[in-house]
Amino acid sequence: MALKRIALTLLALFGSADVGDALRCNCTNCVTSGYECETDGACMASTYMLDGKEENVRVCISQDSLVPAGHPIYCLSAEGYMNTHCCYVDYCNSIDLKVPVSTSGPSSSPGSSLGLVELVAIIAVPVFLLAVFLLIGVFWFCHHQRAYSHRQRLEVEDPSCDHLYLAKDKTLQDLIYDLSTSGSGSGLPLFVQRTVARTIVLQEIIGKGRFGEVWRGKWRGGDVAVKIFSSREERSWFREAEIYQTIMLRHENILGFIAADNKDNGTWTQLWLVSDYHEHGSLFDYLNRYSVTIEGMIKLALSAASGLAHLHMEILGTQGKPGIAHRDLKSKNILVKKNGTCAIADLGLAVRHESITDTIDIAPNQRVGTKRYMAPEVLDETINMKHFDSFKCADIYALGLVYWEIARRCNTGSIHEEYQLPYYDLVPSDPSIEEMRKVVCDQKLRPNVPNWWQSYESLRVMGKIMRECWYANGAARLTALRIKKTLSQLSVEEDVKM
Repeated sequence: MALKRIALTLLALFGSADVGDALRCNCTNCVTSGYECETDGACMASTYMLDGKEENVRVCISQDSLVPAGHPIYCLSAEGYMNTHCCYVDYCNSIDLKVPVSTSGPSSSPGSSLGLVELVAIIAVPVFLLAVFLLIGVFWFCHHQRAYSHRQRLEVEDPSCDHLYLAKDKTLQDLIYDLSTSGSGSGLPLFVQRTVARTIVLQEIIGKGRFGEVWRGKWRGGDVAVKIFSSREERSWFREAEIYQTIMLRHENILGFIAADNKDNGTWTQLWLVSDYHEHGSLFDYLNRYSVTIEGMIKLALSAASGLAHLHMEILGTQGKPGIAHRDLKSKNILVKKNGTCAIADLGLAVRHESITDTIDIAPNQRVGTKRYMAPEVLDETINMKHFDSFKCADIYALGLVYWEIARRCNTGSIHEEYQLPYYDLVPSDPSIEEMRKVVCDQKLRPNVPNWWQSYESLRVMGKIMRECWYANGAARLTALRIKKTLSQLSVEEDVKM
């Protein structure tokens, strides 16, 4: 057994040596390199007895292992047990050796070879040191991996190797299914993200904003949305990608994140955020183009509440999810899916709450939310920034305004109103914080809820929800989960198929 351990040790130490253009040797353990290795030291051939059978080993020995110089311990034989030959010419270790027959015991020739005990002792010391260095290396690697997710840039592996990891027959749907049913639920591996991003073909521009542009792109026949940030918006890009990759965030009513990539073309850096593509565009666009039925209104409202409830909810456990508040909820940041439901998007301003440490992770950028949708406590700066529920309450206020936009476009067959933004009749098209504060905080005005809504149960419920979202006191507002439950019950009563 001692000889078996020695042989395995030699293979582990030298079986895959490859140090560049130098001495070339045969290597019994180098399968991937064609049973060859290169070294700056020596070639070695060794034959030993294992369970009564001769075993042959051919390896490379590095210059560092030639101690003392020119006489490595690995070249010493043990009479009756092991025959070892070292040489210094290309492929010189091709020879076949025989185990020498012992005539006077294993230690009869101390001048020409070492005894078994001495050989084991000499080998054991460097093997022990190697094990110590290996443990240190494993510890360092684990520490590096933990720090990897917190780096301030989304660096990924060499794209030239990407094809090794991403099967050519994988569709976008396959990838999304894989990440939804395995792993942490935090998104695709970074090398897959880069592979996807680097092979997208941009088709047409579908939107612009203060961050940059949004394009429709093609990847393996499927449509994707590509949000391209300007280089000065790097913090927003990184923050949004970071939030989207929060563990267990993925949900049918939150925009499906696919990839983030920083692409340097030599002149400037493009910052890409790739997500699911929804042809209807934002809820703002959708309501401008179409009126909605009562069923359509309930589907939009319930799905938006479901997405916000998941965002706000904290999931405890090792694979848990922190509570997240959006901070810029509005109809332009909600997308409409093909099935008539909503997906909440644009998480660049979101904050996360770590309940274990009771800390709030606030985005390190200078952006503020949209003034028209700011809650009273945000406008008058009385919001408690150290209390996470304050941010959730501000989201609920904005959700009530979005519901007002949806309900106004509800076509009951007799009455049908044109689309308008909240407070359209009270403030200019681009209001200042002071103008909004005067209307919302000082005058305590809210969007008008028409009396005729009382004639329809669904609109009556929607109006009631809105008013309970708009309270001046944030703590008195409904929670996203309560809104979701109320609308779920309404959908059952109205027989709405989600």
